[in-house]
Amino acid sequence: MKRVALVLGAATLLVTGIFVATNAYAANLLTNPGFESGSLSGWSCTGSGSGAVTSPVHSGSYALNGNATASDNAQCTQTVTVQPNTAYTLSGWVRGNYVYIGITGGASTWTPAASAYTKLSVAFTTGASQTSVQVFLHGWYGQGAYNADDISLDGPGTPPTTTPPTSPSTTPNTSPSPTTSASPSPSKSPSASPSTSPTTSPPVTGLPKHALIGYMHASFANGSGYIRMADVPSSWDVIDLAFGEPTSVTSGDIRFNRCSVSECPNVESDADFLAAIKAKQAQGKKVLLSIGGQNGEVQLTTTAARDTFVSSVGAIIDKWGLDGLDVDFEGHSLYLNAGDSDFRNPTTPVIVNLISALKSLKAKYGTKFVLTMAPETFFVQLGYQFYGGTSAGDNRAGSFLPVIHAVRDFLTILHVQDYNSGPIWGLDNQYHTMGGADFHIAMTDMLKAGFTVANTGQTFPGLRPDQIGIGVPAAVSAGNGYVAPAVVQSAVTCLVSGSGCGGYTLRGGTSPAFRGLMTWSINWDRYYNWEFMNAQRPFLNSLP
Repeated sequence: MKRVALVLGAATLLVTGIFVATNAYAANLLTNPGFESGSLSGWSCTGSGSGAVTSPVHSGSYALNGNATASDNAQCTQTVTVQPNTAYTLSGWVRGNYVYIGITGGASTWTPAASAYTKLSVAFTTGASQTSVQVFLHGWYGQGAYNADDISLDGPGTPPTTTPPTSPSTTPNTSPSPTTSASPSPSKSPSASPSTSPTTSPPVTGLPKHALIGYMHASFANGSGYIRMADVPSSWDVIDLAFGEPTSVTSGDIRFNRCSVSECPNVESDADFLAAIKAKQAQGKKVLLSIGGQNGEVQLTTTAARDTFVSSVGAIIDKWGLDGLDVDFEGHSLYLNAGDSDFRNPTTPVIVNLISALKSLKAKYGTKFVLTMAPETFFVQLGYQFYGGTSAGDNRAGSFLPVIHAVRDFLTILHVQDYNSGPIWGLDNQYHTMGGADFHIAMTDMLKAGFTVANTGQTFPGLRPDQIGIGVPAAVSAGNGYVAPAVVQSAVTCLVSGSGCGGYTLRGGTSPAFRGLMTWSINWDRYYNWEFMNAQRPFLNSLP
């Protein structure tokens, strides 16, 4: 029997001789939660052929059939009004391969395979000023149709208005838009740089709420040795193939060459490499092409180089069936010409052409395109103190900011390298140096809270917490700035829950949707007996 949403008015109870007025509101806030209308009424769904079906159902007469294809994950969404600072539970019965259920920009869960109806459930608490949430459910690309039934969002609904509203701003929003939702992790502390984060919904990428991300030396061995794709443990959610590099600095022609047998005697064949990539993706993992690195300097100085970049990167993605792109531009790849002072409207060709190229790749691959970035602190957080287009110093300072800002609507994860860094001025107007939890806390808080850009008078808006990760070395040999796993965990605990922050006050508030940890590299982690993975995977799984 399906649950029926009940809306009750004020109830008068007699308790020990005292009349107490209480309000009971909708137990299930969703419209057409079991698709018993025989249609998708109340839901917004993609996927040609998606609709209400009479079999198989969990209960009642109808259920959802989401027709996921190679190019569409058949997502269905519904936006409802909620109360701030309130606990809710989203649940539903699903069947099929790789079925996901969750809140856009917030908590989610999934099952890799369910031949019979299986219940998924996720709890969450709304933010201090949040008045709406968007519920989503979807399948996965190329995995076939899925079914969903008896979807429930349990919690208090919107109280009835007992007195006429005095202004439009106090009128209950009966049809809230996802774009007007408040951030799921609002700031709870004063900030010198108030967050002006856009409230766009996060792309649905299939990533777990808290992901483990690592670089795999696919084109070279380095001192850590080569690891075959098939031997990468399933704990890794995102595998970045390092590296795609240009034929020359300004050509834009990116090539991805697999490690040679002479350097990597245990390298697998191209066919085995491709098969292993597909096997990882079948497990829900993402495999990306990472471009740049320490030696791969890329300067898109012309539109011709931009177009070559798009076509050559697209060819690599298509050849190996990759999920997207990681931008790891270092060295002198990005810089700002003198006078280029507005990160919102950059004019320097290497910046403008990179932005255009990334937008073209996004347009080519659509919603399934995963985009990550791994800049150094010099190119991001240093922009709080110095900005290359206005500074007499290094014109590379803060030069990633216009790129990040321009693609924020489809940026999946920004995991800045919190290593190989000099001291950086934080939002507490103190220098922070590598070697302790406070460096990771302060650097990451800047990305969530946003910050003024040097002497420009402009504010770089903070990112959504689901777009933010922390980049750390896997081991002492992997990079300067290594700290023990427990130190990294202490920093993440502060960022997620606000506890154990030492003397630092979070300007951007807590981030329960913090995306996860990136490390250089999977190879180095294996060399050190998987210290990073064995410590951080269980830790990430334990986060709310």
